[in-house]
Amino acid sequence: MNKKESILNKPGVKTILASVLCALLGILVGYIVLLFINPAHATKAILAILKNFGKFAGNKRLFLYYMGSTILKAVPLILCGLSVLFAYKAGLFNIGAAGQYTVALCAVLYSAHVLKFSWFLCIIAGVVAGALWGMIAGMFKAFFNVNEVIACIMLNWIGLYLTNMILSDERCMNPSLSETYNLAENAPQALLPNLGLDKVFGNNQYFTIAVPITVIVAVVILIILNKSTFGYELKATGSNREAARYAGMNARRNIILTMLISGALAGLGASFFYQTGIENFKTASSVPGMGFSGIAVAFLGGLHPIGTIIAGLFVEHITLGGQYVDTTYYNPQVADLIVAVIIYLCGFVLFIKLTMNRMIRRSEEKKGAKE
Repeated sequence: MNKKESILNKPGVKTILASVLCALLGILVGYIVLLFINPAHATKAILAILKNFGKFAGNKRLFLYYMGSTILKAVPLILCGLSVLFAYKAGLFNIGAAGQYTVALCAVLYSAHVLKFSWFLCIIAGVVAGALWGMIAGMFKAFFNVNEVIACIMLNWIGLYLTNMILSDERCMNPSLSETYNLAENAPQALLPNLGLDKVFGNNQYFTIAVPITVIVAVVILIILNKSTFGYELKATGSNREAARYAGMNARRNIILTMLISGALAGLGASFFYQTGIENFKTASSVPGMGFSGIAVAFLGGLHPIGTIIAGLFVEHITLGGQYVDTTYYNPQVADLIVAVIIYLCGFVLFIKLTMNRMIRRSEEKKGAKE
C-alpha cells in the first residue's frame, strides 16, 4: 500500500489522472448528447468518433494514410500548445498564439507565392513573424506593465486584418475564391521535404519532416525549462518577478524573450501546416481556432511538453473522428462539441488535483488513526 500511496502522491501522476478524467468526462458528455438526439445510433456514433482512422483497419494503406493525416494535422495544434506552455511556465498567459500563428502564415504564404522563397527560408519567415508578434506583447508587458492578455487579444485582431489585406494580393490569392493559390501548383519550392516519410504512411504526400521536428522541439523545450539556467530564470521570473529582480535576474529581458520564443513556436506551427500544401488560407472574419485550442492542449497535457504532444494527438483524433459520424442521424460537429467540453473541463484540472489531494490525505489520516 505504501508504494501505491507514494505513486499517487507524485504530482505528475495526479496531473495525468486529472487530464485523463477530463478527456473521459468530455467523451461521456458527448455520448449523452448523442443519446438525447438519437439513442438508437448513439453507441455507433461515439465509437466512430473514437475509432477515426481505425475504421480502415482492414485496409493497411488507407489505415496508414489517415493515421498520417491525423498526426500531421495535430502538428500545428501541438506547437501552439507548446507556445502557450512555454509562456505559462514563465508566469505569462499567451492568449495571442492565434494572432502569432496568423501573422506567421501570412509571412509564409507571401514569401512562398510572391517572393518565391525556398521551403527553409519560408520557415524562417514564419518563425520570425510569429516571434516579433509575440515580442510586441512582451514589450508592452515588460516596459508598460500592460496585461499580456489584453495586449495579445488586440494583436490577434490586428494580425488577422493585416493578413487578410496582405494576402489579398493577386499573386497570392485567387480573387474569385478568396483563398490563396495551391502551394504545390504555384510555389512547389516552398513545400516541406518528406524524406520518404510519405511512403511509410500510405503514400500520404502531406506527411513531411514537420512531424519529427515537432517532437524534437518538444524535447528541446523540456530540456530548456528543466535543465538550463535560462529555464530556471524564466520560471523564477514567472513565480515572483520582484524576487527574481532582487536576485539579479533581468525580469524585463526574460518577459520579452519568453513571449518572443512563445510566438516563434506558434509561427513554426503555421509554417509546418501550410507548407505541407494540405490547405489554402481563406479570407477570414475571425482568427484561427488553432491558437485557442492550443491553450486546451497545453493544460490537458499537464503543462508538460511530452504531455502536450499526446494531448494534441488526442484532440485532433477526436476532431477528425467526427467526419465518420452518420450524418443521417447526427451533425459531424458533435466531435467539436466533445472537444469543446474537454477544453472547458481543462479549467478544472487544478480543482481535480486539489480534490485528489484531499481524498489521499483523508485516506492516509484514517489509516494512521487505525494504526
